[in-house]
Amino acid sequence: MLKALFLDRDGTLIVHKPYLSDPSGVALIPGAAESLRRARELGFGLFLFTNQSGIGRGMYSAEDAARVNARMEELLGLPSPVFDGVCIAPEAPGQPVHYRKPSPRFILESISLHGLEPGLCWMVGDSASDIRAGLAAGIHSAIVLSGPKDPRTAPGLAGLRIPAYGTFPEFVASLG
Repeated sequence: MLKALFLDRDGTLIVHKPYLSDPSGVALIPGAAESLRRARELGFGLFLFTNQSGIGRGMYSAEDAARVNARMEELLGLPSPVFDGVCIAPEAPGQPVHYRKPSPRFILESISLHGLEPGLCWMVGDSASDIRAGLAAGIHSAIVLSGPKDPRTAPGLAGLRIPAYGTFPEFVASLG
């Protein structure tokens, strides 16, 4: 595996619901499972990279976030493990940052650990922090417009030529 997709969760793979902590609230973006399967067929490693500031804010626990991820994987119905690596960044804004996007730390650690080629990797997400994490890691970034806001006009991103797709399945279709 030399190439990989680093994927945001909320608004990219599942429907964005603020501070989702109840697994019963998980709803897949239509076509997400088939797209992950196709990405694997194309030789991509899959890495889940999600900010979960609700943990740092004391709104829910890391175990709640893990249960939401487990429900997502159950709904995806793909062979386990679905992801080659998972990062749940628990920091809230204003707390010291270790993994919270736009930090590229998880991406850079995964590239090193798995021997990935940065020029063959993508960060895919629906927020400016997703895109900034990919850019800071020196990998390609792509925006999906299936989240609550359009990040293309965010400070620092306006004017950059970041490819945008309506959904994650549309992004994967562009890969071949």
